[in-house]
Amino acid sequence: MNQSISTVTSKDGNTKSAPDVLIFDVNETLIDFEVMNPLFERVFGDKRFLREWLGQLIMYSMTLTLSGQYKDYFSIGKGCLEMVARVHGKKVSPDDIEAIKSSMETMPAHADAREGLEMLKKAGFRLVSLTNSPLLPEDKTPLAKAGLADLFERQFSIESARSYKPAQVVYHMVPQELGVPESACCMVATHMWDTIGAQSAGLYGALLTRPGNASLVIPGVPQPHIIAADVPAMAREAAKLWR
Repeated sequence: MNQSISTVTSKDGNTKSAPDVLIFDVNETLIDFEVMNPLFERVFGDKRFLREWLGQLIMYSMTLTLSGQYKDYFSIGKGCLEMVARVHGKKVSPDDIEAIKSSMETMPAHADAREGLEMLKKAGFRLVSLTNSPLLPEDKTPLAKAGLADLFERQFSIESARSYKPAQVVYHMVPQELGVPESACCMVATHMWDTIGAQSAGLYGALLTRPGNASLVIPGVPQPHIIAADVPAMAREAAKLWR
């Protein structure tokens, strides 16, 4: 689907394309991982193990991609869960692993997500998603289970590219599939490694500072074009900048 590209004028008077397509990350950005805290507290005795496991899951998915290898997201998640348990002298049963997998598939949306997404659609933005989670039938995706799928034009998974974010091929895949240039797209995520990857591929970036996440300020590292606490705040800023 091709669409004309809107433009914005910078302070120096130059005109450039502005994003019309907002590509939303799913896990943590729209879906609330914190609901798994009680489950990790039961399995490990401390809810903080959720963050440790999630950090390992992200790191080893990237590691496999950088090493030229690929395993599905749930397999990596299972392996990292068992690894974290061994590190801390804990044991996870097959029932524990299945409970965590089931919870990953049915997490609710953040309370602000629908309101903000509706604001963006009303402002004329096209909404698609891009997730590390596996390809599933559309009525069974995390977005569908969270009641948000109806707001999205398409749902993309890294499985199509067999590379995890922030591999460049993943960010090029979505604009190519939609028939628009990278400069017409903005990656919206709660992880700055995701916005850095997208901006390095020629997209815009917007960061949601969900609890446990913040911006990384290093000279020379691409900074998000928008930093906001939640989706409605991001929607207001996007409308002001690009509409």
